[in-house]
Amino acid sequence: MTSTPPRVLTVAGSDSGGGAGIQADLKTMLALGVHGMSVIAAVTAQNSLGVQGYWELPAEAVRAQLDSVLGDIGVQAVKTGMLASPTLVETVAGALASVAAPVVVDPVGVSKHGDSLLAPEAVETMKELLLPVATVVTPNLWEVEQLTSVKVEDEDDLPRAAEAVLALGPTWALIKGGHLPGEPVDLLTDGDRRYRFAAERHDNRHTHGTGCTLASAIASRLALGDDLPEAVRQAKEYVTGAIAHGFPLGAGIGPVDHAWRWRTGG
Repeated sequence: MTSTPPRVLTVAGSDSGGGAGIQADLKTMLALGVHGMSVIAAVTAQNSLGVQGYWELPAEAVRAQLDSVLGDIGVQAVKTGMLASPTLVETVAGALASVAAPVVVDPVGVSKHGDSLLAPEAVETMKELLLPVATVVTPNLWEVEQLTSVKVEDEDDLPRAAEAVLALGPTWALIKGGHLPGEPVDLLTDGDRRYRFAAERHDNRHTHGTGCTLASAIASRLALGDDLPEAVRQAKEYVTGAIAHGFPLGAGIGPVDHAWRWRTGG
Protein backbone atom coordinates (compact mmCIF):
# COMPACT_ATOMS: atom_id res chain seq x y z
CA MET A 1 0.00 0.00 0.00
CA THR A 2 1.30 3.45 -0.92
CA SER A 3 2.12 5.55 2.15
CA THR A 4 0.99 9.15 2.49
CA PRO A 5 3.86 11.67 2.54
CA PRO A 6 4.06 14.27 5.31
CA ARG A 7 1.55 17.09 4.83
CA VAL A 8 2.54 20.76 4.84
CA LEU A 9 0.14 23.69 4.57
CA THR A 10 1.03 27.10 3.19
CA VAL A 11 -1.15 30.11 4.02
CA ALA A 12 -0.04 32.90 1.71
CA GLY A 13 -0.67 34.94 -1.41
CA SER A 14 -0.71 33.79 -5.01
CA ASP A 15 2.07 35.01 -7.32
CA SER A 16 0.82 35.06 -10.91
CA GLY A 17 4.42 35.01 -12.13
CA GLY A 18 5.05 31.69 -10.37
CA GLY A 19 8.27 32.65 -8.59
CA ALA A 20 7.12 33.41 -5.05
CA GLY A 21 4.10 32.98 -2.80
CA ILE A 22 1.85 29.94 -2.98
CA GLN A 23 3.45 28.81 -6.22
CA ALA A 24 6.99 28.83 -4.79
CA ASP A 25 5.76 27.13 -1.63
CA LEU A 26 4.12 24.23 -3.44
CA LYS A 27 7.10 23.77 -5.77
CA THR A 28 9.45 23.67 -2.77
CA MET A 29 7.28 21.16 -0.97
CA LEU A 30 7.14 18.86 -3.98
CA ALA A 31 10.91 19.14 -4.46
CA LEU A 32 11.48 18.12 -0.84
CA GLY A 33 9.11 15.18 -0.88
CA VAL A 34 6.10 16.37 1.12
CA HIS A 35 2.45 16.87 0.16
CA GLY A 36 1.79 20.59 -0.16
CA MET A 37 -1.61 22.14 0.53
CA SER A 38 -2.63 25.78 0.25
CA VAL A 39 -4.84 28.41 1.80
CA ILE A 40 -4.84 31.44 -0.49
CA ALA A 41 -5.10 34.67 1.50
CA ALA A 42 -4.56 37.13 -1.35
CA VAL A 43 -4.10 37.24 -5.11
CA THR A 44 -1.38 39.34 -6.71
CA ALA A 45 -0.93 40.57 -10.25
CA GLN A 46 2.81 40.10 -10.39
CA ASN A 47 5.58 39.49 -12.90
CA SER A 48 9.35 39.86 -13.16
CA LEU A 49 9.05 43.65 -13.02
CA GLY A 50 7.06 43.94 -9.80
CA VAL A 51 3.63 43.74 -8.21
CA GLN A 52 0.98 45.59 -10.18
CA GLY A 53 -1.76 45.00 -7.61
CA TYR A 54 -3.13 42.68 -4.95
CA TRP A 55 -6.55 41.72 -3.67
CA GLU A 56 -7.26 40.13 -0.31
CA LEU A 57 -9.70 37.27 -0.06
CA PRO A 58 -12.58 37.71 2.39
CA ALA A 59 -11.76 36.50 5.90
CA GLU A 60 -14.56 33.93 5.70
CA ALA A 61 -12.98 32.43 2.57
CA VAL A 62 -9.60 32.13 4.29
CA ARG A 63 -11.19 30.65 7.41
CA ALA A 64 -13.18 28.16 5.34
CA GLN A 65 -10.02 26.98 3.57
CA LEU A 66 -8.24 26.57 6.90
CA ASP A 67 -11.16 24.65 8.43
CA SER A 68 -11.41 22.45 5.35
CA VAL A 69 -7.77 21.36 5.37
CA LEU A 70 -7.18 21.23 9.12
CA GLY A 71 -10.47 19.50 9.85
CA ASP A 72 -10.11 16.66 7.36
CA ILE A 73 -6.53 16.22 6.21
CA GLY A 74 -4.41 17.60 9.03
CA VAL A 75 -0.85 18.88 8.88
CA GLN A 76 2.67 18.03 10.01
CA ALA A 77 3.80 21.65 9.53
CA VAL A 78 2.39 25.03 8.51
CA LYS A 79 4.04 27.96 6.75
CA THR A 80 2.55 31.44 6.57
CA GLY A 81 3.51 34.13 4.09
CA MET A 82 1.68 37.17 2.70
CA LEU A 83 -1.38 37.89 4.85
CA ALA A 84 -1.95 41.50 3.72
CA SER A 85 -4.37 42.88 6.34
CA PRO A 86 -5.06 42.92 10.09
CA THR A 87 -8.26 40.91 9.57
CA LEU A 88 -6.46 38.14 7.69
CA VAL A 89 -3.59 38.03 10.19
CA GLU A 90 -6.13 37.73 13.01
CA THR A 91 -8.07 35.02 11.17
CA VAL A 92 -4.98 32.92 10.49
CA ALA A 93 -3.51 33.38 13.97
CA GLY A 94 -6.78 32.29 15.54
CA ALA A 95 -6.92 29.13 13.46
CA LEU A 96 -3.28 28.20 14.08
CA ALA A 97 -3.39 28.79 17.85
CA SER A 98 -4.89 25.32 18.31
CA VAL A 99 -2.65 23.52 15.80
CA ALA A 100 -0.07 21.23 17.41
CA ALA A 101 2.20 21.10 14.35
CA PRO A 102 5.15 23.49 14.01
CA VAL A 103 4.35 26.88 12.45
CA VAL A 104 6.92 28.71 10.31
CA VAL A 105 6.05 32.41 9.96
CA ASP A 106 7.60 34.35 7.10
CA PRO A 107 6.52 37.90 8.04
CA VAL A 108 6.20 39.09 4.46
CA GLY A 109 6.14 42.88 4.34
CA VAL A 110 7.53 43.76 0.95
CA SER A 111 8.24 42.06 -2.37
CA LYS A 112 11.65 41.55 -3.97
CA HIS A 113 10.93 44.67 -6.04
CA GLY A 114 10.13 46.81 -3.00
CA ASP A 115 6.34 46.66 -3.36
CA SER A 116 4.42 46.65 -0.04
CA LEU A 117 2.49 43.42 0.64
CA LEU A 118 1.37 44.15 4.19
CA ALA A 119 -0.83 47.03 5.30
CA PRO A 120 1.02 49.17 7.89
CA GLU A 121 -1.75 48.61 10.44
CA ALA A 122 -1.31 44.83 10.06
CA VAL A 123 2.20 44.94 11.53
CA GLU A 124 0.89 45.40 15.07
CA THR A 125 -1.64 42.59 14.61
CA MET A 126 1.13 40.30 13.41
CA LYS A 127 3.25 41.18 16.46
CA GLU A 128 0.41 40.70 18.90
CA LEU A 129 -1.34 37.61 17.50
CA LEU A 130 0.70 35.69 14.92
CA LEU A 131 4.28 35.75 16.17
CA PRO A 132 3.34 34.27 19.58
CA VAL A 133 2.01 31.11 17.85
CA ALA A 134 5.14 30.73 15.68
CA THR A 135 7.64 27.94 16.19
CA VAL A 136 10.07 30.03 14.17
CA VAL A 137 9.82 33.41 12.46
CA THR A 138 12.10 34.12 9.47
CA PRO A 139 12.42 37.89 8.88
CA ASN A 140 14.88 39.50 6.52
CA LEU A 141 16.62 42.65 7.71
CA TRP A 142 13.95 45.01 6.42
CA GLU A 143 11.26 42.96 8.16
CA VAL A 144 13.29 42.95 11.39
CA GLU A 145 13.29 46.74 11.32
CA GLN A 146 9.57 46.82 10.48
CA LEU A 147 8.76 44.55 13.43
CA THR A 148 11.21 45.79 16.06
CA SER A 149 12.79 49.08 14.87
CA VAL A 150 16.20 47.38 15.19
CA LYS A 151 18.42 48.25 12.23
CA VAL A 152 21.02 45.63 11.32
CA GLU A 153 24.14 46.98 9.66
CA ASP A 154 26.58 44.09 10.06
CA GLU A 155 26.73 40.52 11.37
CA ASP A 156 27.44 41.73 14.92
CA ASP A 157 23.92 43.23 15.01
CA LEU A 158 22.18 39.90 14.31
CA PRO A 159 22.01 38.71 17.97
CA ARG A 160 20.41 42.00 19.06
CA ALA A 161 17.89 41.71 16.24
CA ALA A 162 17.11 38.12 17.22
CA GLU A 163 16.52 39.12 20.85
CA ALA A 164 14.08 41.82 19.76
CA VAL A 165 12.17 39.37 17.56
CA LEU A 166 12.08 36.71 20.29
CA ALA A 167 10.59 39.28 22.65
CA LEU A 168 7.50 39.23 20.40
CA GLY A 169 6.78 35.62 21.33
CA PRO A 170 8.05 33.05 18.80
CA THR A 171 9.98 30.05 20.11
CA TRP A 172 12.83 30.59 17.64
CA ALA A 173 14.01 33.46 15.45
CA LEU A 174 15.92 33.04 12.19
CA ILE A 175 17.39 36.38 11.20
CA LYS A 176 18.32 36.32 7.53
CA GLY A 177 21.45 38.32 6.78
CA GLY A 178 21.49 37.89 3.03
CA HIS A 179 21.31 41.64 2.41
CA LEU A 180 24.51 42.31 4.36
CA PRO A 181 27.82 42.62 2.51
CA GLY A 182 29.99 39.52 2.33
CA GLU A 183 28.81 35.94 2.62
CA PRO A 184 25.12 35.49 3.42
CA VAL A 185 24.91 34.64 7.13
CA ASP A 186 21.73 33.70 8.99
CA LEU A 187 21.40 33.49 12.77
CA LEU A 188 19.02 31.00 14.42
CA THR A 189 18.38 31.23 18.16
CA ASP A 190 15.82 30.43 20.82
CA GLY A 191 17.48 32.79 23.28
CA ASP A 192 19.74 30.08 24.74
CA ARG A 193 21.17 28.24 21.75
CA ARG A 194 22.68 29.98 18.72
CA TYR A 195 23.38 28.54 15.28
CA ARG A 196 25.19 30.41 12.51
CA PHE A 197 24.46 29.40 8.93
CA ALA A 198 26.76 30.72 6.24
CA ALA A 199 26.66 30.07 2.51
CA GLU A 200 28.45 31.03 -0.65
CA ARG A 201 27.13 34.19 -2.30
CA HIS A 202 26.21 33.57 -5.93
CA ASP A 203 26.49 36.33 -8.50
CA ASN A 204 22.93 35.91 -9.76
CA ARG A 205 20.27 38.63 -9.84
CA HIS A 206 17.47 36.09 -10.34
CA THR A 207 16.49 35.62 -6.70
CA HIS A 208 12.72 36.15 -6.71
CA GLY A 209 11.05 33.91 -4.14
CA THR A 210 13.99 33.23 -1.83
CA GLY A 211 12.14 34.08 1.40
CA CYS A 212 9.06 32.03 0.54
CA THR A 213 11.23 29.15 -0.58
CA LEU A 214 13.37 29.11 2.58
CA ALA A 215 10.37 29.19 4.92
CA SER A 216 8.61 26.44 2.95
CA ALA A 217 11.75 24.34 2.92
CA ILE A 218 12.07 24.69 6.71
CA ALA A 219 8.43 23.64 7.15
CA SER A 220 8.96 20.69 4.81
CA ARG A 221 12.02 19.47 6.67
CA LEU A 222 10.21 19.83 10.01
CA ALA A 223 7.36 17.72 8.62
CA LEU A 224 9.93 15.12 7.58
CA GLY A 225 11.12 14.88 11.20
CA ASP A 226 14.14 17.17 11.44
CA ASP A 227 14.68 19.24 14.56
CA LEU A 228 14.72 22.97 13.85
CA PRO A 229 18.48 23.57 13.50
CA GLU A 230 18.77 20.64 11.08
CA ALA A 231 15.66 21.77 9.18
CA VAL A 232 17.21 25.22 8.74
CA ARG A 233 20.54 23.72 7.64
CA GLN A 234 18.86 21.54 5.04
CA ALA A 235 16.62 24.38 3.88
CA LYS A 236 19.55 26.78 3.55
CA GLU A 237 21.40 24.23 1.42
CA TYR A 238 18.37 23.78 -0.83
CA VAL A 239 17.79 27.52 -1.23
CA THR A 240 21.46 28.25 -1.92
CA GLY A 241 21.34 25.76 -4.80
CA ALA A 242 18.07 27.25 -6.03
CA ILE A 243 19.65 30.72 -6.07
CA ALA A 244 22.72 29.43 -7.90
CA HIS A 245 20.43 28.06 -10.62
CA GLY A 246 18.01 31.01 -10.76
CA PHE A 247 17.04 31.82 -14.31
CA PRO A 248 15.91 34.86 -16.35
CA LEU A 249 12.19 35.29 -16.84
CA GLY A 250 10.53 38.28 -18.46
CA ALA A 251 12.30 41.63 -18.48
CA GLY A 252 13.14 41.88 -14.76
CA ILE A 253 14.18 39.67 -11.84
CA GLY A 254 13.77 35.96 -12.51
CA PRO A 255 12.98 33.26 -9.95
CA VAL A 256 15.16 30.81 -8.10
CA ASP A 257 15.00 27.29 -9.57
CA HIS A 258 12.94 25.11 -7.27
CA ALA A 259 13.70 22.07 -9.43
CA TRP A 260 17.47 22.53 -9.49
CA ARG A 261 18.17 19.14 -7.93
CA TRP A 262 16.05 17.39 -10.54
CA ARG A 263 17.65 19.33 -13.40
CA THR A 264 21.21 18.84 -12.19
CA GLY A 265 20.98 15.55 -10.34
CA GLY A 266 22.23 17.39 -7.24
